[in-house]
Amino acid sequence: MKIGYARVSTDDQNPDLQLDALKKAGCQKIYVDKASGAKRQRPELNKCLAALDADDVLIVWKLDRLGRSLHDLIGFLDDLKERKIQFQSLTESIDTKTPTGRAMWQMIGILAELERSLIQERTKAGRAAAQARGVKMGRKPKLTPQQVKHAKKLIEEGESPAHVAKLLNVARSTLYLSLRE
Repeated sequence: MKIGYARVSTDDQNPDLQLDALKKAGCQKIYVDKASGAKRQRPELNKCLAALDADDVLIVWKLDRLGRSLHDLIGFLDDLKERKIQFQSLTESIDTKTPTGRAMWQMIGILAELERSLIQERTKAGRAAAQARGVKMGRKPKLTPQQVKHAKKLIEEGESPAHVAKLLNVARSTLYLSLRE
């Protein structure tokens, strides 16, 4: 079965152009959302995805109707592929039933992988720059230096580590880690 999905960003926009194209493509059922592509929760898209079965075809007027980011699109397309659902984008002429359409799908996947790699590199460079400026990375310590000093003193005076941890409102493992540092 051919199932269509259309989306307009605001209530005052009209989805008629998309609906006409989806009907012309042979969609038996069409789901329409009036929501920004940046929103993750789109009720009609969720219904559409739930209605799709293996060997069905999801048809959109344009790729950006599914999502704004390449990451989101890849997630949608990977999910469809895993569920053995075909995909067609009318404007970009992507049809996963054809060799060319499958090649386009793979190109999108390659671009997504490149994007992930670039994000990782930028994150790594940003972290290194922050550390060079003296920024401490990671979680803030649960115990202040004064609390650690007090805990050491209590333990030296015979208090059990479990009791000291309870007094400081931390787990025993947290206390042990703080005492080691």
